[in-house]
Amino acid sequence: MGNTPQFEAALRIVQTLRARKFEAYLAGGCVRDLLLGREPADYDVATSATPDVVLDMFPRTFAVGAHFGVVLVAPEIEDAGFVTEVATFRSDLAYSDGRHPDAVRYTTSAEEDVQRRDFTINGLLLDPPCIDPLRPARRGSLLGECVRDPKLLRSAVIDCVGGLADLDAGVVRAIGRPKLRFEEDHLRMLRAVRFAARFGFELDPETQRAIRSLARRIHAVSRERVRDELTKMLTEGHARRALELLDETGLLAEVLPKIEDMKGVEQPPQFHPEGDVWIHTLMLLEQLPPGCSMTLAWGALLHDVGKPPTFRRAPDRIRFDGHVEIGVAMAAEICRGFRFSNEETRQVLALVENHMRFMDAPRMKASTLKRFFRLDRFDEHLALHRMDCLAASGNLEHWEFVRERFSSMPEEAVRPQPLITGRELIAAGYAPGAGFREMLRAAEDAQLEGTVTTAEEALQLLRERFLS
Repeated sequence: MGNTPQFEAALRIVQTLRARKFEAYLAGGCVRDLLLGREPADYDVATSATPDVVLDMFPRTFAVGAHFGVVLVAPEIEDAGFVTEVATFRSDLAYSDGRHPDAVRYTTSAEEDVQRRDFTINGLLLDPPCIDPLRPARRGSLLGECVRDPKLLRSAVIDCVGGLADLDAGVVRAIGRPKLRFEEDHLRMLRAVRFAARFGFELDPETQRAIRSLARRIHAVSRERVRDELTKMLTEGHARRALELLDETGLLAEVLPKIEDMKGVEQPPQFHPEGDVWIHTLMLLEQLPPGCSMTLAWGALLHDVGKPPTFRRAPDRIRFDGHVEIGVAMAAEICRGFRFSNEETRQVLALVENHMRFMDAPRMKASTLKRFFRLDRFDEHLALHRMDCLAASGNLEHWEFVRERFSSMPEEAVRPQPLITGRELIAAGYAPGAGFREMLRAAEDAQLEGTVTTAEEALQLLRERFLS
């Protein structure tokens, strides 16, 4: 851990800045992750050097956020595939839009800089002297020693906000006054939930109260930013805890009201001994593995979204007639609201639409089953159905039937080369028209069923069913 190209690049940046007599530290989430024994996804540098100095100091830079004191520094190797964010020490002035500071004031104080950050666990700085960045020949070995030795690593941390204590206690706490931090950037409310879920931490009580009091302000945040935070929550391996924290903070009703509607909606106990739709959904989300696709995650979240509006207590049992069709329409509206791409939306809706079809699989005709297998990313359909079963009765009979047939059936049997096309129909004397689709479908059905195996047999079947 820590000896990655990204880490080495960040240290070279620190070394270069310090050689020019500027202060420079590793900062933020990368320090937090190193202290937790996790490999950081990226590395940030905080420095007393102003953006214009940083832009001039390194050969490949991008002034993406220079007006906020942020410069991206890329390695000299063009295909490295990563950049390092270098931010000038600053204090932010008012946030009129609930996202960006109206202006920034540069400072030479690292302590003042960390006060503007969101949470104490993200307000830590790593002082690289223990890594000896000014002695490149030894840097690698000392770096490895520092990262592998928790005591040595902690001794290099500058903590002005109590972040080390909160890491030890497992607490997500806003820096300074929580309401002020969330008023500056409303998305921080969702980030607090995400960090608490990801690390298995608790929310500091005052921080949680501030979120509850400001939850409605999340509507001022763009739907795309909200979507991205929710997607991270769903795909980082702790989706259930994230949803529970959204509920506890009052954010669930604001960002996912149709999911909150699941609470208290009873289900037939003979099929769902686990409880209501909300509990069932939580139990399903609990099974989502870290790094799962966002479409599987959202499909899992929304698969029963149509149940609350279709709940009906019939004489024989509780029913949800048409919940799949209603659920697809509701999921489509949710996907549009969050600005999902067309491809993402199609897959999420396909998961919602087909999640009940597994119970019919043993009775499907061969042609119907093979067309079922043609669904894009069928592995996601299998994964969703398995989680759905395990979150309910636990009966995997239908899943096992489909999985066995799907894994044993060769691709050419699922998608065989068509025996005939429209050209053969025209040559056989049929006039082109809307009926061609029905005829070709009938020929393909027979081919998938195995009742015809040649073009001549397919044409003979069509002559018997359709007049030329």
